[in-house]
This record gives sequence, structure tokens and C-alpha cells, in this order.
Amino acid sequence: MHYRHRLLEKSVLAAARGFAATILTGPRRSGKTTLLKKLFPDAAYYLIEDPDIIARIRSDPHGFLADVRPPVILDEIQNVPEILNYIRSHIDARPERKGQWFITGSQELPLMKGVSESMTGRAAIFQLLPLSEEETPEVSILHGGFPEILERPSLAQVWFRSYIQTYLERDVRAMAAVHDLSNFRRFLSLLASRCGQLLNRTDMAAPLGISVPTLSAWLNILEATHQLILVPPYFENFGKRIIKSPKIYFTDTGLLCHLLGIENTAALKRSPFFGAVFESFVVSEIVKHQLHSGKAKQIYHFRDQQGLEVDFIVPSGDRRLTLLEAKASQTTAPKMAGPIVKLRKNLGGRKVSAYVVHLPVGHRAAQTVLVPDVKAVSLKSLLPTL
Repeated sequence: MHYRHRLLEKSVLAAARGFAATILTGPRRSGKTTLLKKLFPDAAYYLIEDPDIIARIRSDPHGFLADVRPPVILDEIQNVPEILNYIRSHIDARPERKGQWFITGSQELPLMKGVSESMTGRAAIFQLLPLSEEETPEVSILHGGFPEILERPSLAQVWFRSYIQTYLERDVRAMAAVHDLSNFRRFLSLLASRCGQLLNRTDMAAPLGISVPTLSAWLNILEATHQLILVPPYFENFGKRIIKSPKIYFTDTGLLCHLLGIENTAALKRSPFFGAVFESFVVSEIVKHQLHSGKAKQIYHFRDQQGLEVDFIVPSGDRRLTLLEAKASQTTAPKMAGPIVKLRKNLGGRKVSAYVVHLPVGHRAAQTVLVPDVKAVSLKSLLPTL
């Protein structure tokens, strides 16, 4: 498969020079293993989903590691996170040796628990999401950014159907006692239909016939396996009552479109979900930009009980905020900037940038001033400013 360069490459290479271990988390098939094999071609490789390897590690972790010759890539280590304790011993025995252990995981919760217990200060940790628009122009709202989809877009529906089945049988079963996988599949479709909306756990649990604690546990699975992005509310002393629920988005809009039954661009543009899918694409690309640059994920939404709503707030250093409205339209108008103009009046002491992000016209990346201090921009133009 054709390799596409990733923005995270520089950060991973730098980490390998300063840390004994480098850990990559991210959804299945996002390119974690491909990236590590490309950057470290001489590293040995072990896939820790092979039942024989898992059994060997569990029965004799010392013996397994004694046969390993670093540098080594240990893929999908969440299946035996206890091995991190033994890797720590190897690291501590030769602390001067850097760039020896390259570890991937698709399930963040069990993996991060092991890291926090055994690898603090010994490992650099990164998240790799599917390909971004910054990394390749092949990424699209309809198909998302999974590398295999970009390689063969005509097989997208078959690929996503198989991906969901694999995800349900491996990650979901491994992380929780989900007895009815078909109900979890319905849960995924229900989430897709609520994309861009405030999360209401009670309202979602009822049609599925599950309890609110169960629904919360299922949401945690989706977050831990990087399928879902929950955008929290932005808290600031505005003197107003703020809506405190997060908003629901998907990490990959290709998967989102598949769950919504959208199979082509014409159907997407006709769909009542087009605006929500575009919002999800904006969220995903911003989070990819942050994580693939080695930064922390920082994106929020704003809604108060008086009805003022701004799609996204992205903070950065030096008390700077970027306010964003996302519009699935090639045509922009000054009224689109209304919510941003109202909110920025309450942001005294902050350095505020404000944009309406919209669909590009052809290949143009021009910026248009809608009202004073609010520009209309394409997503491609926006990302370098964040």
C-alpha cells in the first residue's frame, strides 16, 4: 500500500532520541504500525493479537522478552498490558539506551492504565488518528481518512462493514461485558443520527432499552477506542448559565456516513445530516491537527440558556481563543457571524480570532471578511492559524 507521510513523524523521531519507549494509540487501521515500520525499518515486529504470542507472554513474560532484540515494535499491546511492567525492568537496566521499544494500542483505557502504573517518565505517548486533509488531499468528508479507504474508495462500504464487525468482536467484547452486540451496533447508528447534538444520556438510553450507566459505559468504550469525539462545553465566567453537556462527533466522517447510509457525494449533499457531518469533519481535522503536531486535544463548544450558541472554541497559548462557526455551504453571508460577534463581546482580556468555516469554492483557499474581525475561510486555510 502507498505510504503517505504523516505530520506526527517528526515528533515520533524526536521522541525516539529522548525516550526508551514510544507509545502510539489510535483507532484500528489508522496507520500506527505502518508509521512505525516506515520510521524504524530495522525494528523487530510482534503482533500481540496472535493467540500463540498472547499465551506465551502470559505464561512466561520474562522468557518472551529475553528472546526479543530491541529495537522492537509491539503491536496492539492492550491485549497483555501487564507486560509493560517487565518492559520497565528492561528499560531501567539500560536507561542510556533510547528508541528501543515502540508500542501501539487501539484501546486507550487498559493501555494507559498500564502506562501510568509502570512507564511514567520512560515513554513518550502520542495519538495517531486516520489521515488528515493536511496530510493528503485524498481525505474527504464522504470517505474520511482511513488509509485503506483512500487506497480503494470503491470498496468503502464493504470495508466499513467489515471494520465495524471486527471492532465489535475485538475491542467491544474485550473492554466490556456487552452481551448483545447487535444492540451495540444499533447504538452506533443512533449516535450517528445524533451527531452534532448535545449528549442526552437518558434520551438515548430509552430507545435502546438500556440503563443510563450502561450507555455511559458504552460511550466510554467508543472514546477509549478513538471512534468518538465528545466536545465539552467551554466554561468561562460570562455571567450567564452555561449548558454543560458535551456534543457528539465522530473521529472519521467516512465511518459516520456509512452508519447514516450515505454512499455518495450527491446523497451526502441531499442528506438532512449534511451540516452535522461537515461539523464532525471540522472537529476531526482540528483534533488531528493538534494531536499530529504533538499537542494536546483542545476544542470546546459554547451554548448558554439564553440560546446563544457558537459551534467551537479552540484555545491556544497566551490567552488566545479562536471562535468558529461551521457552515456546510460554499456561499457565506454576514449573518453567519452573528453568534461569534455576540460571544466575543463577553471575552474581555482575551485575544480573539473569529472565523466562519465553510466549504471551499473549487481549489481556492481565499479569506473573505464577513463583518469586522470575522473572516470566512476554508478548513484548509484555517488549520495553519490554530
